[in-house]
Amino acid sequence: MEIYLPIAEMSVHWLILLGMGAAVGFLSGMLGVGGGFLLTPLLIFYGIPSEVAVATTASHLTASSMSGAIAQWRRKAVDFKMAGVMLAGGLVGSWLGVFLSGLLRAAGQSEIAVSAGYVILLGTVGGLMLNESVRTLLAARAGRSSAPRHQRQYAWVRSLPGKIRFRQSRLYISVIPPILLGVLVGFLSAILGVGGGFVIVPAMIYILRMPTNVVMGTSLVQIVFVTATTTILHAADNYTVDIVLAAILILGGALGAQFGVRMATRLRGEQLRLMLAVLVLAVGLRLLWGLVATPDDLYSLAIGGS
Repeated sequence: MEIYLPIAEMSVHWLILLGMGAAVGFLSGMLGVGGGFLLTPLLIFYGIPSEVAVATTASHLTASSMSGAIAQWRRKAVDFKMAGVMLAGGLVGSWLGVFLSGLLRAAGQSEIAVSAGYVILLGTVGGLMLNESVRTLLAARAGRSSAPRHQRQYAWVRSLPGKIRFRQSRLYISVIPPILLGVLVGFLSAILGVGGGFVIVPAMIYILRMPTNVVMGTSLVQIVFVTATTTILHAADNYTVDIVLAAILILGGALGAQFGVRMATRLRGEQLRLMLAVLVLAVGLRLLWGLVATPDDLYSLAIGGS
């Protein structure tokens, strides 16, 4: 039983894909993001079917997140109990996302659903990031501090039942919010091919009130297992994982990330966030244009038979 689509059938030159992986890896290393929300749209722009782009990017994120998770584990910056609770929700979300992805593919709506999802996600995230980065730059020029004010844990989080103690995070909270966050990340990973770090990390800090020193490691551990599960489910149920494409992207990403980390040391944090915000919005606008623009061919004829 084959679980991948051969690259040759899609007439994609491997050198271009290697460069694409390197470019995303460079941005990931420079800007500190997983890159899944950039890589999947780029693959779609290049002509890779959306369902293959989503599933294959999930496998790429598994490999790229694993090295970071190991490094954080060695620093003892991982709350494995919190990661396990979130993973329980993530597995449910992955299954739901893969199931829905299969239904959309069978209905012929996968391309539109993925593009529309990215337009909403990238537009929201990019707009928030652009607002924050511009505000920070303007405050720095005026000599004012733009540090966020301390935020208390939301009352509804404190009032939820099912509280347990997370010693590594020094928290005593309900398991319901972490599980729901896990479901969201798993669903996003399966539907859009993103790790969800740019969504889950702020939520862990501002909703769960986790210490920042354990947030990144805990998030990476959860993402590794969620994206690995998503990859397996897509391969087994939808047959949309291209292992050759994944290998090329992983190789390019590993090379590009090294140069991106070096470049990051030459730029200020607010400059990096502004660059990322502009890039995210540009990708979102390109996807939006693809949804609303009139196609070159209004209809096509195909000859087929049973």
